[in-house]
Amino acid sequence: MSVSRLLSRKGLGRLAVFLAVYGLIAVMAQEPPAGSPPDAPPSAVAPQAPEPGAAPAPVPAAPAPEPAPAAAAPVQPAAPAVPPESVQPVSPDTPPAAAVPVAPADPAAAATAAAAPTEASAAPPAPAAEPAAGAAPDAAAGAPAAPEWFDKSRAPIALIIAVIGGLVTWFTLSAQRGKEMFIRRISGLSALDDAVGRATEMGRGVLYIPGIWDMDDIQTVAGVTILGHVAKKTAEYDTPLFAPMTRSFVMSVAQEVVKQSYLEKGRADAFRPDRINYLTDDQFGYVAGVGGIMMREKPAACFYLGCFFAESLILAETGSAVGAIQIAGTAEPSQIPFFVAACDYTLIGEELFAASAYLSKNPKEVGSLKGSDMSKLIIIVAILIGTFLVTVSQTPFGESNYWLKRATEQYLSWLSIE
Repeated sequence: MSVSRLLSRKGLGRLAVFLAVYGLIAVMAQEPPAGSPPDAPPSAVAPQAPEPGAAPAPVPAAPAPEPAPAAAAPVQPAAPAVPPESVQPVSPDTPPAAAVPVAPADPAAAATAAAAPTEASAAPPAPAAEPAAGAAPDAAAGAPAAPEWFDKSRAPIALIIAVIGGLVTWFTLSAQRGKEMFIRRISGLSALDDAVGRATEMGRGVLYIPGIWDMDDIQTVAGVTILGHVAKKTAEYDTPLFAPMTRSFVMSVAQEVVKQSYLEKGRADAFRPDRINYLTDDQFGYVAGVGGIMMREKPAACFYLGCFFAESLILAETGSAVGAIQIAGTAEPSQIPFFVAACDYTLIGEELFAASAYLSKNPKEVGSLKGSDMSKLIIIVAILIGTFLVTVSQTPFGESNYWLKRATEQYLSWLSIE
């Protein structure tokens, strides 16, 4: 099957718009070329030629330097007497050191040397030569170079974006056409239904906490998404669901998600919005309130799926004290060990983000998940190839092989992203 048949017009249009917007942003953000000539300073502009018949502009005289303090001159032998006619005239603009009498050997040469400064100062400045017609302008005053449409140093970024976008589009379209996509089994998510069933058999409720962060955190979004799946099971089994929140906005979103789940199962009358309530924004005040709910209601299943910090172990220990089966999941590396030690099942890192696609089997979510996984695989392979080339180039064989060293340098320079 050809690629043109697999990619629909809608998908190609979106990809083309995305690449066009990215190219426009790259052109606007790039810096001017390093070799472009700077603007000419005002002093570098050539003087204009005077009009014919106009008097030449006077040349401003340079300011006379202040006379330096006289220093003690060393004693010299007496020079022969010099007639007054051979002494050079002293100009007002001439420093005092220039008034020392000089006795030339030829009187005619002395007269010529004395008249030369006077004639040079009285002569008008020569007009600047006009540029010839059709002559090229000066390089310093020329127009700046036009910006490039594509910065070659950004080629790796463009390639990465194209590969990731192409893979996500490919797998999404394949999933929409009914192709089976393999997603490895995640034990914690597979145990969600069993935990709700266990709570139903024991006649006790279910406690769900989507983290302590606001809706601007991706972990909270993932936790609220899984809450919708759990709410469908509690509505189907008629099991009480308790979901205390630490953010008022998260409470509003969670109420709507749970309400929609109950409506889909035809149990809108069983929805209890008072059980999805707001406690406090304070971290340990919230933990104290949740601990009180656990001790009073004694839920048979506790789910902690979201962003957690120092309160993770307190919640897990309290749930273990009431005999609840506990399933936790977070992307915070510092809290994963506590959940692993105190809970029955733990979703580690990106397993929390893959939960929505794993539970719903939505083609768009499954295609996005598979595309991102394949992109990570390609990046890992590229890193391994670079590691192998660098390792081999450091051996005696690599040191003596010019082409291997050259290939390694080119590969690393191409992969480097500034």
